[in-house]
Amino acid sequence: MGALDIDAVTSHYTALARLVPLKAITREHDYRKAIAALEALLDAGGANERHPLAGLVEALGEVIESYEARTHRLPEASPQQALKFLMQQHGLKQIDLAELAPQSTVSAIIAGKRGISKKLAAKLAARFGVSTAVFV
Repeated sequence: MGALDIDAVTSHYTALARLVPLKAITREHDYRKAIAALEALLDAGGANERHPLAGLVEALGEVIESYEARTHRLPEASPQQALKFLMQQHGLKQIDLAELAPQSTVSAIIAGKRGISKKLAAKLAARFGVSTAVFV
């Protein structure tokens, strides 16, 4: 393995950081920009673990999660209640989550007839920019 080309890394990171905030978020304005970037990445297919942007989605999700843990405390709620609330806040219907799970699965979760798997919890957390703990 060759030496790390710091100039190339700096150049690429600077270009990426203009579009996607990857440093610690300290202001609400930066938080909103990070959420918008995450939503754009997810819309581009980044929720798919095999997508080239999946690692970037994960990294940005962790940056957002860290900020939220410090500043945005959610009230205690069941995973189903949290999902209902987040869907309402984002103006989503069950069918809008079809890229994450079948509509019948989302319906059963919301009705309290089915729990949320760890795999789906991770996808929902990435989609909504929250911790997976919200859904488990």
